[in-house]
Amino acid sequence: MGRSHHFRLDHAGHSITVNVGPGRTSRIELLVDGKEVFLQRGHGTGTSVLNGELPGEPPVPFRVLVHQPRLGALIPRCTLELNGVEQPIPERAAV
Repeated sequence: MGRSHHFRLDHAGHSITVNVGPGRTSRIELLVDGKEVFLQRGHGTGTSVLNGELPGEPPVPFRVLVHQPRLGALIPRCTLELNGVEQPIPERAAV
């Protein structure tokens, strides 16, 4: 069934966290500063797009691309797209 993967990046004083559940039919969760802002159930292979905003005046929109590989043993990849710049979101070590 696999294991969950957790990705985290700090940007402009805010934390962006992505939790990808195990298996192809579980969930992907996006958190900003520890608060859930997007939840997708039943992802599969391919790329999922998660939309969020960083708090501020005005709020700053961003999106996260979660690429689920077609082969089950491979680790998903997360990329932050913010202000026209793409940046990988590193996986956190298991606690």
